[in-house]
Amino acid sequence: MAGENNSIATEFFLVGLTENPNLAPFCFVIFFLMYLITCMGNLGMITLIQIDSRLHTPMYYFLNNLAFVDFCYSSTITPKTLSNFLNSKKSISFAGCIAQLFSFVLTASVECLLLAVMAYDRYVAICNPLFYTIIMTKKVCIQLVGVTYIMAFIHALAQTISTFRLSFCHSNVINHYFCDIPPLLKLSCSRTFSNEIVLYTFGAFQGIFTSVQIFISYIYIIASILKIHSSEGRHKAFSTCASHLMAVLLFYGTTVFIYVRPISSYSLGRDKVISVFYTMVIPMLNPLIYSLRNREVRDALKRVLSRIRLS
Repeated sequence: MAGENNSIATEFFLVGLTENPNLAPFCFVIFFLMYLITCMGNLGMITLIQIDSRLHTPMYYFLNNLAFVDFCYSSTITPKTLSNFLNSKKSISFAGCIAQLFSFVLTASVECLLLAVMAYDRYVAICNPLFYTIIMTKKVCIQLVGVTYIMAFIHALAQTISTFRLSFCHSNVINHYFCDIPPLLKLSCSRTFSNEIVLYTFGAFQGIFTSVQIFISYIYIIASILKIHSSEGRHKAFSTCASHLMAVLLFYGTTVFIYVRPISSYSLGRDKVISVFYTMVIPMLNPLIYSLRNREVRDALKRVLSRIRLS
């Protein structure tokens, strides 16, 4: 290796989700169908929001960005995983591993921050409805999304540089199905204390900052909903938050378990299964959660399908 790595690895080999060749075709079919649903769901959500003018609101602007990030998030991991099910040599180049790790941390960080921004949007909509259009202007929405991408880029760059400054001289076999930070730290023959500090510092700041902000937003949201006298009004207000709250619990529940604990406690076999949930399952479920539980999205879909039938 060139540069400061002092590493003799020019490529890595991914163990993958299973080492049983008999299970590979079955796994390929399952994960291919999941990826197909992910692409159709998220790209369909983006298209629907773009073509239906009634969905051109701050809430759906953020949801549009979330769908785009989910598509990119899944596409960072799944295509390579699918190809590895069909190849006996499950290799990835050193540069490819860098690109995959950077893209993964970037998209995962954007998703984490976007969920916090969406919680703030729901807080303003329910707690300050009269000032909603004044506060959540188009300029403010663009600025909020822009800040999430900038913060996520800084996070991804710091984690990638920190990880690939290490030396990988003992083995180049990664006990995972993609290039993630914990298995790479376990693989390195360098001291990883500073890497763990970087991982926990950025992870804790981003995770604690966003989770506290979401928690406080929902305290105010629930308090405002309880003050609504009519049961129909309370149900309508809660329904606008239920989908987002479900997405938050799914995403934070898995990522916090994986990344906010000491490297020595990692069980890569178990963690691979959990990683499948937040890298493939959640990007597939998000558009379903937001469409099936959201009347405005269902109505917009009906209008689009109606126009298609008429044409």
